[in-house]
Amino acid sequence: MNQTSLRPLQDFTHLLKTCISTRDLFTGKTLHTLYIKHLIPHSTYLSNHFILLYSKCRRISAAHTTFNTIPHPNIFTFNTIISAYAKESQPHIAHQLFDQIPQPDIVSYNTLIAAYADRGETRPAIDLFVEMRELGFDMDGFTFSAAVTAACKDVKLICQLHKLAISGGFIAYSSVNNSLISYYSKNGLLGEAECVFEHMGGNKDEVTWNSMIVAYSQHREGLKALALYWEMVNMDLRVDIFTLASVLTAFTCLEDLRGGIQFHCQLIKKGFNQNTHVGSGLIDLYSKCGGGMLDCEKVFAEIVEPDLVLWNTMVSGYSQNDDLSEEALCCFIQMQREGYRPDDCTFVCVISASSNLSSPNQGKQIHCLALKSDIPSNRISVNNALITMYSKCGNLKDARKVFDKMPEHNTVTFNSLITGYAQHGFPMEALQLFDHMLETNVTPTSITFISILSVCAHTGKVKEGREHFRLMTDKFGIEPEEEHFSCMIDLLGRAGQLEEAERLIESMPFNPGTVGWGALLGSCRTHGNLELAVKAAEQCLLLDPSNAAPYVILAHMYAKANKWEEVATVRKRMRNNRVKKNPGCSWIEINKKIHVFVAEDSSHPMLNEINNYWENLLNKMKQVGYVPDVVRDDENARHSEKLAVVFGLLSTKDGEPLYVVKNLRICNDCHNAIKIISGLTRREITVRDARRFHCFKDGRCSCGDYW
Repeated sequence: MNQTSLRPLQDFTHLLKTCISTRDLFTGKTLHTLYIKHLIPHSTYLSNHFILLYSKCRRISAAHTTFNTIPHPNIFTFNTIISAYAKESQPHIAHQLFDQIPQPDIVSYNTLIAAYADRGETRPAIDLFVEMRELGFDMDGFTFSAAVTAACKDVKLICQLHKLAISGGFIAYSSVNNSLISYYSKNGLLGEAECVFEHMGGNKDEVTWNSMIVAYSQHREGLKALALYWEMVNMDLRVDIFTLASVLTAFTCLEDLRGGIQFHCQLIKKGFNQNTHVGSGLIDLYSKCGGGMLDCEKVFAEIVEPDLVLWNTMVSGYSQNDDLSEEALCCFIQMQREGYRPDDCTFVCVISASSNLSSPNQGKQIHCLALKSDIPSNRISVNNALITMYSKCGNLKDARKVFDKMPEHNTVTFNSLITGYAQHGFPMEALQLFDHMLETNVTPTSITFISILSVCAHTGKVKEGREHFRLMTDKFGIEPEEEHFSCMIDLLGRAGQLEEAERLIESMPFNPGTVGWGALLGSCRTHGNLELAVKAAEQCLLLDPSNAAPYVILAHMYAKANKWEEVATVRKRMRNNRVKKNPGCSWIEINKKIHVFVAEDSSHPMLNEINNYWENLLNKMKQVGYVPDVVRDDENARHSEKLAVVFGLLSTKDGEPLYVVKNLRICNDCHNAIKIISGLTRREITVRDARRFHCFKDGRCSCGDYW
């Protein structure tokens, strides 16, 4: 071939390579047309580059078609098409092509191992790794780092690979160490990650530093993460977007809003504030550290092209605030309108928001959407959220169905359902599930025992409560925390063993706090022990003077004892300290619309009908023995849960069950009234208050009047 004929071929090749580097699909397809028409001599070399062009431009079908036209593909041809399918997360097709290679090289193996690793498919990746060793391939750092990534959650396998890397000299590769740091950290082994980092000496690259900062942030070691970051900055090392996002996580776990705001200012000056990873970190910071969702919305608005992670962070931010649960659902809907498909993280957040709203219809709709969605990984987290949602919506039957259909359970799964049984007052089911948890070798956590002790407290099972309190420490080495002691104080107090409850408070290894004294105060109210109630209330107010509950309980107890001067003194003290009682608020969903009622509500459009119905119902209630437990009869008659129940009776068919949610603990009078109403109307009425569920049916409550 003479010099004149070579020139067009060189220009063609140069232009094709430019199209690949710039991902210019239009020009590349034009060149391919000329090539197909034989205006340019055919060669495997050029055909390989067309496969690469289509791969870079995410046109996998065109890449495979081009591959099929090559009469004699070489190793580069196979590696290019395998890499194309690997990037599209289709390792099984890549493996079929791999099997067609007469003599695969190290690149072939590395590409396929990495493809399986990225999909979290450990077994086939490790099988290829073992095959390489058996065939005597000279491995490199990419091979080992891909194998560590493939090991994922298998700590034993990661340790074996670590030892093999040391004995084979592959530990000299920064990429291998970086993978070890990342995956030791992800599996909770921060100490091992630190050892790898320290032993690298001067072999650390920027990825190493970034990986260690991410590791510290994952383990909520905020101070260490920040110290490492500033050391990195002083060494003038390049900081990437993931590092900056991890620094924001460090500020978040330290609850250092002021430091986070200052860092935000630096990000704005450097132009990083419009990056999606940084934006997610900022939204997480402001939503968790008291910055408010308004600041989160401002951060979100600055991102030109938000990704799914950013949308998820917004949904999560809203769902963490009970008052913004509706905004979480709106954000979820808007995300889908923008063309983003929800993943497992999205569903967990939006299901949590539905739990806060206690909207059964909304929750079921999201459950259906989750079933229709193709969630490739971690579906167990979605099912765990569904169990919690159904439990909070008063539907333990469906919660149990979700549990029974799950192919695997983890600690969170058991905790979610045990908590559900505890809140609904089903002690036997909760304790049986706990036993099943131990039988299946799922280790209980601190949260598990809080639920178990809580169900014992709410059902009077003092003996079982004591046994599990001892079991927690003796068998599982879990040191009791404030909430465990609070449950035990509640357990003893409800059972009338107030002196022992007081002794337990005095024996606690730390300050009992308002939770412990508050539990004792509630028990004093139940059993009418005014003297101890005064002591408990004073302790609560010393710790939290703005807490309205001790004032309200004391005033109520004084009123029942006809000590009106003391009632006036408590209320005056409350006014002087500018403490206001949270208004009672209840809501009920009728025909997919939520109706909200507050105490002394006079704003509802059906107020006259509600009042008339209540007067007629009250007369019938008194005829069957209802005696209002009142300090002021008119005040108790207007409690929000009564208004919601009456509205529900007016707005639904005879025999239809009612589900009401209240933000505070249901009072004795309302509890007695709704019991009688359930018998008179032959309705099943479920009330979820701030502490538990009350299922009223045929004049009885599921709590057995023990709450």
